[in-house]
Amino acid sequence: MLGHALVLGQAPAIRAVDDSDLVRAAQGGDRAAFGLLYERYGAMVHGVLLARVRWEEVDDLLQDVFLSALERLSSLRDAGAFGGWLAAIARNRATDHHRRKVATDSGGAEEVEARGNGPSAEALAALEAIQRLPAAYRETLTLRLVEGMTGPEIAARTGLTPRSVRVNLHRGMKKLREELEVKRGTR
Repeated sequence: MLGHALVLGQAPAIRAVDDSDLVRAAQGGDRAAFGLLYERYGAMVHGVLLARVRWEEVDDLLQDVFLSALERLSSLRDAGAFGGWLAAIARNRATDHHRRKVATDSGGAEEVEARGNGPSAEALAALEAIQRLPAAYRETLTLRLVEGMTGPEIAARTGLTPRSVRVNLHRGMKKLREELEVKRGTR
C-alpha cells in the first residue's frame, strides 16, 4: 500500500503522487493515502460548504463530508473522478443540513464575532453577498476568493471544465459587484 512506502520528510515525493493512485490506495484501506486526499481536497470541500451554509457550521460539516467519503469510497468506480464525487457529497451534505436545521438561530455570527473568534463584519457581509448569488457563482467565487484557489485548481478539484470555471468566475464577480453596490446603496 502507498502509505507504508511514505516516509516523513518526503513531502515533495508525496505531492508527486497522482490523486488516482491515492484514491486506489485509500480504497484498499490505506489511511495515510486518505489523509493526503484530505489535505489536497480539504480547502475545496470547505469552499463548497461555505458557499452554502453559515461559516460557523462549515467545520463540522467538513468532517461529515470526509467521513461519508471514507465510508463510501469503495463505491467510487472511477478514481479520477474523486474531486467531482467529493464535491457532490459536500453539496448534498449542505442541502441535507438545511433540511434538518432547527428553526432557531441563537448564538449566531454576532455572538461569535463579539467573542473575537470569527471573521470581521466586512468579511461576513461579503460572504453573505456571495451566498445570495446563484449556486454556480457562489461555489467558484468562494473557492477563489476565500480558499485562494486558482481557476485551474478549482477545475481540477471540482471536476468542472476550466472554461466553466472561467465563465463562472467572470460572471460571478460581475454579479458580486452588483450585489455589493446595491447593499451599499450606490446603485
